[in-house]
Order: sequence, then C-alpha cells, then structure tokens
Amino acid sequence: MAKAQINQNEFEPFTAPDFTLPSSRGGDVTLRDLKGQWVVLFFYPKDNTEGCTIEAREFSALAGEFGALDTALFGISKDSLKKHTNFINKFDLDLTLLADESTQTIQAYGLWAEKTLYGKKYMGTERATFLIHPDGTVRKVWRNVKVGGHAAEVLSALKGFKS
Repeated sequence: MAKAQINQNEFEPFTAPDFTLPSSRGGDVTLRDLKGQWVVLFFYPKDNTEGCTIEAREFSALAGEFGALDTALFGISKDSLKKHTNFINKFDLDLTLLADESTQTIQAYGLWAEKTLYGKKYMGTERATFLIHPDGTVRKVWRNVKVGGHAAEVLSALKGFKS
C-alpha cells in the first residue's frame, strides 16, 4: 500500500488506499468492494479512552443518518476484534469497527505518528477522518480531530457533497 500524501491547504482528491480488515460484525471489509457508495473512515487511537468513546458515541448516534445517505461508516484502530466487541457492547454502539493490529492501513493513510504523553514519546494513531466518494477518491480529510461535534460536521460535509 502506498502512503497517502495529504496537504490540507491545497486539497485535491486522491485515490483512497485499499485495504482488507477484519470487521466487528464478522468477516472482512475490503474498501474496493465498497465502490459505488460513499464511505466514511474515522481513525482513532484506542477503544475505551475518553476522546475515542465520545467520538464513537457521536458517530453511533448518527449511524442511521449516514446509512440513509447510502454511506458506509467504519471506525478503525489498532485494537483487536475482541477489544472492539467489548467497546461496542459496553457503550451499546451502532458501529462497525475494523481491527488494524498490524497498523498497515493506518500507515497507508499517513496516520501512524510520533506522539507525546507526559513527556514520553511513542508511536500511535493520529485521529483523522476520510470521506470517500463512490468512485474511490478521497474528497475530504479531517486531521487532528477535536471529537465534540465532529461526527455532525462529517455528516454535514457529506450532505453538501450529495446535494
């Protein structure tokens, strides 16, 4: 997989890196199989953390609206399917979460980055969201997402593209 090059200042659509990842709903999800419909991918650092829980709950609350717009909605983190299932059950989430334990997809989207917590540096997932057109091109990217209200912002952008 080629790493996505993203420049938010002069954004031009680019082909979304393809992937196949195990799904919390069983089986695998392959991006190229979703051509013909809109796709939202939200990448997040870790299940059961405060910011990730807020983001997942907000996307879950709007899942029906995304579905009504013929849009596939997926959350992606490096957590295992077991952790995803526990996260979904704990917060009664209406979401499909994909497990990228190898971080290959996270890296392909340019989101595996050095982070700092309490002065300690480590590698982790940057929070970001990608809106993918039915032709397979990324049309909008949100980087370094602030979670409160983000899902509604993505839904609004999707509606704007579809109108």
